[in-house]
Amino acid sequence: MKGLLLRLSGLDADAENAVRVIGFFDRLIAGRAGLDTLVHSTAGLAGCPVGVHAPGQGFSLCASPGADTVTAGGVPAGAATRTLEAGVVVWVARAGEPVPLDDMLLERFAIATAILLEHSGVPRPELGDPALVELALSSDAGTAERSRALHLLGFGPSTRLRVLAGTGVDALAGRSARLGGVRVVLLPGEVASLPDGARAGIGPDGPALEAPRSWAAARTALRFTSAAEPLVWWERLGGLAAVAGKLGPAELAELPDIRGLDRLAAEPHGEDTLAALDALCATGSARKAAAVLHRHHSTMPARLARAAAVLGFEVDSPAGRFRLHLALVLRRLRDNAELG
Repeated sequence: MKGLLLRLSGLDADAENAVRVIGFFDRLIAGRAGLDTLVHSTAGLAGCPVGVHAPGQGFSLCASPGADTVTAGGVPAGAATRTLEAGVVVWVARAGEPVPLDDMLLERFAIATAILLEHSGVPRPELGDPALVELALSSDAGTAERSRALHLLGFGPSTRLRVLAGTGVDALAGRSARLGGVRVVLLPGEVASLPDGARAGIGPDGPALEAPRSWAAARTALRFTSAAEPLVWWERLGGLAAVAGKLGPAELAELPDIRGLDRLAAEPHGEDTLAALDALCATGSARKAAAVLHRHHSTMPARLARAAAVLGFEVDSPAGRFRLHLALVLRRLRDNAELG
């Protein structure tokens, strides 16, 4: 479908149609639309790619007609441009000859951009790192706001980074903030070793502009951590990551295998029994599990027999260890629900 501007120009580039274009931008200004909305709407009006390029403020936005989202991108060659204060450039990249109302559109696009930049809520340099980190991770923030926050934190929109979500990780280096009961750290490089007693989930690597996705994945990974496995990478969860979004704590608590583990945990030395079961799943052998726990291997048969009696299945077999491991992981997911 052709953009409104093309349809208007096909009628006549008269004063009435010019007023309609002006009114289009006036409504966006009056509603204090975000820059994402302005760029996206202007692309639909123009029927061609448009954008705002503000390298000094750390963002470059562009959109094409019909696209669902606004993306990062510079000024294409041959685009018609207007330059605002501080080097901000608005552009319209029409293939072929310009249409009669293009000059009007570019002028009003520039005016709307200048006005909305003053009211956009884009973070100012005086904001501290925690506020900027929170904005960079917000899925509700527009592309401009997130790009500017990342710029002030020292990251370009395409910088590769991971997001770490953890507890007890305050000593880790990196741009960080406390969000609820979890500390988030932006990691452009390798993940350092965790402090003693810390737990952390690591989100997937990706462009800094996609940090909200990595943040959500890191929180999911954090829910799978335990004392036996304090660091969990989201990519290594595989299909388990999908389970976190499908089953809530109440549903998990009703699973028979998890109820069995809860009964074991409530018995005398129950936590030691669960640690033995964790070690069994990790090593695949009762003898190796005893070595990991610094116990004599003769202590394991009784523990495993008691676990099998409560759980209702053999735990020291390939199928049993798989079922046991799944139950232990899902129990972590339930117990760590508040971290997600």
